[in-house]
Amino acid sequence: MQVKRDRIFRAAAELFDERGFAAVTTQEISERADVAAGTLFRYASSKSELLLMVYNEEFGRAITSGLERAAGEEDVIDAIVGLVTPVVERARERSENSIAYQRELLFGSPTERFRSEGLALVARLESAIADRLVREAESRGCAADEDAARLAGAAVFAVMHLAVARMSTGAHPGHDATEDLRRQIGQIVTGFLQAR
Repeated sequence: MQVKRDRIFRAAAELFDERGFAAVTTQEISERADVAAGTLFRYASSKSELLLMVYNEEFGRAITSGLERAAGEEDVIDAIVGLVTPVVERARERSENSIAYQRELLFGSPTERFRSEGLALVARLESAIADRLVREAESRGCAADEDAARLAGAAVFAVMHLAVARMSTGAHPGHDATEDLRRQIGQIVTGFLQAR
């Protein structure tokens, strides 16, 4: 079973990278994986679930990379930018797939296993941001409001999510999305710390 799952995963990942999510069919994935279409659907109920399965792996690796980047940063804003930068960089490589992944995370079926796994990754990233904010508040001798830090972490994820979506929409032409994201993170962090 694991060998078939790995073949399906690899075939889906390759095809999504080569041609983009919208252009790939489940039949092409099953052919490349050398499994029957019925077998493919035992591992994922739809093409959207296959995308979630593939991109959850990439999202998880990007979060791990962000945690490593952030660990070396003294400045809280630089640390949080470091946390989200690998996610944005990967999204920039294949924005169509990233947008489809975000759409499935936000609006997909609540019963899909891979969507639940993706939402757990979102929670992991938001928690890492909140933890860094709490540590910063404590280092400044301020009361660390964990609920406010949680909300700030969710706000950072939201602006990151919009920055990724912006890559394919062309919104705000003439403005650098990465610099705008840094400034938005700075505003959220500053607001969080000033409220303490």
